[in-house]
Amino acid sequence: MRRLFASNVLISGIQGLGVEIAKNIILAGVKSVTLHDENVVELWDLSSNFVFTEEDVGKNRALASVHKLQELNNAVAVSALTGELTKEQLSGFQAVVFVDASFEKATEFDDYCHSHQPPIAFIKADVRGLFGSLFCDFGPQFTVLDVDGEEPHSGIIASVSNENPAFVSCVDDERLEFQDGDLVVFSEVEGMAELNDGKPRKVKNVKPYSFVLEEDTTSYGTYVKGGIVTQVKQPKVLKFKPLREAIRDPGEFLLSDFSKFDRPPLLHLAFQALDRFSSQAGRFPFAGSEEDAQKLVEIATEINESLGDARLEDVNSKLLRHLAFGSRAVLNPMAAMFGGIVGQEVVKACSGKFHPIFQFFYFDSLESLPKEPLDASEFRPQNSRYDAQISVFGSTLQKKLEDARVFVVGAGALGCEFLKNLALMGVSCGVQGKLTVTDDDVIEKSNLSRQFLFRDWNIGQAKSTVAATAAAGINSRLKIDALQNRVGPETENVFDDSFWENLTVVVNALDNVTARLYVDSRCVYFQKPLLESGTLGAKCNTQMVIPHLTENYGASRDPPEKQAPMCTVHSFPHNIDHCLTWARSEFEGLLEKTPAEVNAYLSNPDEYMKAMRTAGDAQARDTLGRVVECLEKEKCNSFQDCITWARLRFEDYFVNRVKQLIFTFPEDANTSTGAPFWSAPKRFPRPLKFTSTDLSHTNFVMAAAILRAETFGIPTPEWAKTPTGLAEAVERVTVPNFEPREDAKIVTDEKATTLSTASVDDAAVINELIAKLERCRLSLQPEFRMKPIQFEKDDDTNYHMDMIAGLANMRARNYSVPEVDKLKAKFIAGRIIPAIATSTAMATGFVCLELYKVLDGAHKVEDYRNTFANLALPLFSIAEPVPPKVVKHQDQSWTVWDRWVIKGNPTLKELLKWLKEKGLNAYSISVGSCLLYNSMFPRHKERMDKRVVDLARDVAKVELPAYRRHLDVVVACEDDNDNDVDIPLVSVYYA
Repeated sequence: MRRLFASNVLISGIQGLGVEIAKNIILAGVKSVTLHDENVVELWDLSSNFVFTEEDVGKNRALASVHKLQELNNAVAVSALTGELTKEQLSGFQAVVFVDASFEKATEFDDYCHSHQPPIAFIKADVRGLFGSLFCDFGPQFTVLDVDGEEPHSGIIASVSNENPAFVSCVDDERLEFQDGDLVVFSEVEGMAELNDGKPRKVKNVKPYSFVLEEDTTSYGTYVKGGIVTQVKQPKVLKFKPLREAIRDPGEFLLSDFSKFDRPPLLHLAFQALDRFSSQAGRFPFAGSEEDAQKLVEIATEINESLGDARLEDVNSKLLRHLAFGSRAVLNPMAAMFGGIVGQEVVKACSGKFHPIFQFFYFDSLESLPKEPLDASEFRPQNSRYDAQISVFGSTLQKKLEDARVFVVGAGALGCEFLKNLALMGVSCGVQGKLTVTDDDVIEKSNLSRQFLFRDWNIGQAKSTVAATAAAGINSRLKIDALQNRVGPETENVFDDSFWENLTVVVNALDNVTARLYVDSRCVYFQKPLLESGTLGAKCNTQMVIPHLTENYGASRDPPEKQAPMCTVHSFPHNIDHCLTWARSEFEGLLEKTPAEVNAYLSNPDEYMKAMRTAGDAQARDTLGRVVECLEKEKCNSFQDCITWARLRFEDYFVNRVKQLIFTFPEDANTSTGAPFWSAPKRFPRPLKFTSTDLSHTNFVMAAAILRAETFGIPTPEWAKTPTGLAEAVERVTVPNFEPREDAKIVTDEKATTLSTASVDDAAVINELIAKLERCRLSLQPEFRMKPIQFEKDDDTNYHMDMIAGLANMRARNYSVPEVDKLKAKFIAGRIIPAIATSTAMATGFVCLELYKVLDGAHKVEDYRNTFANLALPLFSIAEPVPPKVVKHQDQSWTVWDRWVIKGNPTLKELLKWLKEKGLNAYSISVGSCLLYNSMFPRHKERMDKRVVDLARDVAKVELPAYRRHLDVVVACEDDNDNDVDIPLVSVYYA
């Protein structure tokens, strides 16, 4: 980030792609961005540039963009250049991006950048209709400091042999992620101390829990125990060729779509032909002009023939025709996608982090075109802001876009990008169109680095409302409705049957799997297309969920995230993640959950006790014990009391508990099988000794005392924040002696889900605690309440992260685990998901290219694309979606997408007859968990003449809301051979 903050970037060409690149790198946080463009805004530009409005038409593009782009990040200096650019002007930049530049001009500028000292990173990027190209030249010697952006992998050593080469095995706590040829370093190895010298060593024959070390260890000491092996990330030097050479000898292309492995060389030729056409004609081909298309084919053929042995067998005149027709158009989805990719390349050039594209990347999305051939009149300009898009897709599809009824679920990073894209594309801007966006969250400061529709002054406001207003500012014709409802079973009165049935398409912009699964289930139920996407740092994925063509989102799941056993976190941590997980849990228990329990009791003692008695005895005992402790022994009446509480917490956590643990399990303890108890991955702990001269000790006490005082409503005196005043207060605390107990129970079972164990005395203990609690209540003022503290990671002045980092680092010190600074602690304890603007923009571009297909309505499954991309590597994996699983019965077949509908408010007999006509014998019909009919029960035959909906009301006690018009029943069926047949959900319509 320091490298990035010191970088000056030039972007030449501020059409749709240029402004997307600018947005992403301004959000990333470079030192300055200079926008260059000699041309003026045209109405045509409004289909892809989100900063332009109708009022900007006729103004210089760069000047018209500065103000709105500056609003994205006041820490970045944004300026404009409007005159002709000279090579010498590039010398003050670390990276330059040329959009819409001819090969002649680009070559001239790149030669200067390549030979400059130090070299200036040069990027040339273009989007032409549904085609895109990218070229990178970062100089003759460019060092990549981190090729993939992943944390170095590590393993815990179990043994090392005295051999040549040495064999190293690791504990089976986690699989090793090393690869053959990786360099690793060793630390904390006991016995074979020669390995602890910090020298990188090469590994080979890597297996899940072992590897061979390319080193002779026969003369080394004998391995005893312990040790960590950690991957060493190696810098990589890349030797870029200038454009002048690379155009003739492009090397290996970065592939995107595996079904088009032969496409990059063809597009390499096609873009050269288009450049020559433009140079000769002084313009790009006209949309729908067969004459211009033919001219482009001739030029491409001529260039191809001059290539000698490198020439292509076929120049693909059909593809060139499509390129010619759309060559003047900058489409928003293409600009968004390439804006994300190019933006990340700029960040790579400035920071040295992640592997650059080396050197050409080409992409096309011809599958997005309408399936039916279009008449030339379809492409005719209509003097509208959508003319560029119409020149590619025709006016018929444009009308479908404008009349679409779209539901965008989420208005965070993805949601902001989607709303911008949809507004520029004209989606839901027609008479019949409507866009509904919902998000129940409010804007936080940390959102501003990627959720670009929000500004500083929006902090605390509803995301959906602000995003909707901003989107309407991009296109005033957008018909948008903003809601603040979470989408789930509890809001089906808001998002009712009528709402779902009237939708054209659903776009997910969510950040959690649970919500995604729910929206997926609704889309399957109502047979609506769902466009799904997600990001994680530099990675992104998109999935198209299309009725009857593809599997649904819920058809495949990622494996659950591995979590450390509870006993590991609480007693045997062996990495900082364990320490921080424990710290966050303790913070919430002490400062949020216990004060909340106290308030629940004081507000309504009888109800609280009733709830406690219905809880399990062990849980009630532990909860009541914490509440009594808080109000009795640990009640604070002054700030000095809070200091005392914090100092004794230190003693309890980092001294007494460790003394008890190593008393119960000494260093030489063995397990029941005779193996050493403290073998890897367990680390033998040592108690700390508190000293007021250790700032980490006193800082923990200060943060803990201030937060404890906050829960009791006690103001923090100024002296508490000074080292001298704090030290004096701590010195006044009397710390009682601690003696370990013989009968202490410490959970060591990795499968245990709770640290509480039931006891025969629980009932008596609970009664005693209730009596104590009542005495405490009577001694308090009637209005006394505590203030629970909810963890908030983003406020650096609230002491939350100070306490959590203090807890984690003191615990890490107990177990000889490397400590972390407050920022790293915030990432882990705050469960921050890495998020950057570039991958978000790219994902939404990919999705909106699929939206054209959805709204056209005639595409087959092989026309759709799912994407996985990792900008750090870089990697693009684009492939067809998987079709849904088909169930067959007689001459019928169905998938998860089918829902059988029977109308006319049928009786049970009529429903059974309707199924019989399909060759199915229903033996069970149920609603929820209640059985309406089972062929085994004779009395159920009395229900035959009753209407199914009445049975649901009378038998299952189903309450049918006024907005509901049907009832869903689950039917179990057999065929005539008594084989079970899985059938779709049956919807019985009664209204």
